[in-house]
Amino acid sequence: MKVILFSLALVGILALNTINANAQDTKEIAQTQKEIRKYTKEQLNAKASKEAKKAAKQYAKEGWTVTPGALPIVKQLDKAYLMQYEMDDYGYPKYLMGEGMSIGENYDAARFQAVEIAVLNLAGEIQREITALIDNSLANKQLAAEEAASLVESVNAAKTLISQSIGRTIRVVEMYRTLKNKNKEVMVRIAYNAEMAKNAAKNALRDELEKKSENLHKKLEQILAEE
Repeated sequence: MKVILFSLALVGILALNTINANAQDTKEIAQTQKEIRKYTKEQLNAKASKEAKKAAKQYAKEGWTVTPGALPIVKQLDKAYLMQYEMDDYGYPKYLMGEGMSIGENYDAARFQAVEIAVLNLAGEIQREITALIDNSLANKQLAAEEAASLVESVNAAKTLISQSIGRTIRVVEMYRTLKNKNKEVMVRIAYNAEMAKNAAKNALRDELEKKSENLHKKLEQILAEE
């Protein structure tokens, strides 16, 4: 009986030591990952700041400025670059960007048109991202060639629909300059969460794909869910 109790106690001690060791390993791994993320963020901050300063000087030379109360150009660009470099947990861009420029007799009219163009360009960026995912699924034999071709055709034809499905964007850059004829040229750059972009594309393409085949719509949802 004593031998059995001693054996059980020994097993318990070994198990406890194993748990403590595993807990320590997990803690060390978590700390290492935290340090890596911190280092990466510091490097990205330094890179973004350097590029922002260089670009801001060039914009200033070309006559670009901001409205009273807005962030300086260098600060806006710094934020834009950081968001552009930011990745999700799978190594994909966390944000997609769209840029628009327009000229008008007054600032508000030019700004409105620039935003519209930026949204359309963002929709084009979403198209390219989804097309790349479809091509990747085809290469991995997750899609038949006919299915991939049909999906790409629908995506390429849906730029306006995708732009209309885009929700609230983040305006990261907004600047303007006064031209020789006194017209205002406005530039805006917007950011949109990549996950929200995929949802916007799904919503825009749902009806079109279901007309062709309910299976196609399910295929697209599966492709977007896997990324």
